[in-house]
Amino acid sequence: MKFAATLAFAVAALFGTATAQAQDNVVKIGVLTDMSSLYADIGGPGSVAAAKLAVEDFNPAAHGMKVEVVSADHQNKPDIGASIARQWFDVDHVDVIVDVPTSSVALAVSEVAREKNKAFLVSGAASSDLTGPKCSPNTIHWTYDTWMLANGTGKAVVKTGGDTWFFLTSDYAFGHALERDTAAVVKANGGKVLGHALHPINTSDFSSFLLQAQASKAKIIGLANAGGDTINAIKQGAEFGITKGGQHFAGLLVFISDVNALGLNTAQGLVLTSTWYWDMTDANRAFTKRWQVSLPGKFPTMVQAGVYSSVIHYLKAVAALKSAEDGRAVVAKMKEIPTDDPLFGKGVVRADGRKIHNAYLFEVKKPEESKYPGDDFKLRATIPADEAFRPLKDGGCPLVGG
Repeated sequence: MKFAATLAFAVAALFGTATAQAQDNVVKIGVLTDMSSLYADIGGPGSVAAAKLAVEDFNPAAHGMKVEVVSADHQNKPDIGASIARQWFDVDHVDVIVDVPTSSVALAVSEVAREKNKAFLVSGAASSDLTGPKCSPNTIHWTYDTWMLANGTGKAVVKTGGDTWFFLTSDYAFGHALERDTAAVVKANGGKVLGHALHPINTSDFSSFLLQAQASKAKIIGLANAGGDTINAIKQGAEFGITKGGQHFAGLLVFISDVNALGLNTAQGLVLTSTWYWDMTDANRAFTKRWQVSLPGKFPTMVQAGVYSSVIHYLKAVAALKSAEDGRAVVAKMKEIPTDDPLFGKGVVRADGRKIHNAYLFEVKKPEESKYPGDDFKLRATIPADEAFRPLKDGGCPLVGG
């Protein structure tokens, strides 16, 4: 007990502030995610595990810090996500919120973080508006976004002959942004958009939407959705004979968890864009092995890897400032310090809050090409960091001068 008291005093002296955060001597990280619904395999418990591994690898004690990880389920509802964020910031002394799949929830939480001057690190949400017109000095968008997906998968599909498109679009901020950004790429590369069908998030019946897609005669059915919705659309599309009829799906946001749920027989040939794959490097494989202690039989997604990477960089910035109290100051320090971690390597965070790193165009392997569990992707192209994300000048972020 005497040692614990001495340590608490030392950390309080280090942080040098009389705030509630200093009083409890803890940097508190809140993983706000989907724990139980269609995005639970993308983020969920796997994101919590990734955050805990990041804290372990940072070794807070070596920096005179104590770090805790808490988590909550936002249920993919913006009002619930915003309410949890307020409770965490106002009552529970949470310093930073991470992950947050579901763009509508992330946009709401971003506003709460700005109001409360806390840090917000987005890994799970995709809308490029988070670093565009809705950018915030308190928010960093870490792993991927809809512009990146559109310019990876969308451009590749059009260039290989998929020049007419019909979108099946999840009817909320993420789906709308992904369709918007992909449609712009299709048109810019000489393709045509023949129409779209909006579907509710987490729907179980795609029949009416698939019939509209079939009737359009579009070569490509662009899936502007994710997780369980992507899985259900592709499974039901196979029952409808979509691919046998000559049309093809473009999964605009496909995760390894989706491929595992579909199976290689169904998913083979899908083209997808990702910023991370577990089997690309020795460091990724080592991380996966440790992560699988908590989630045996599963493989981490780029979202979960992004949680790990963003938490590592956040803790470096807090250590440099010797405080987590001022979220805007921590985010500014994160932009100042070059990023460098085992999973994403070296990179930067731009003025608009966009984390910059390579992206990769993958194709899902045929069953006979896969040699072991999780051996699902083959690399088609590397998209360099300076091309993978929207140019800074084009985003409309108010934080960017000129």
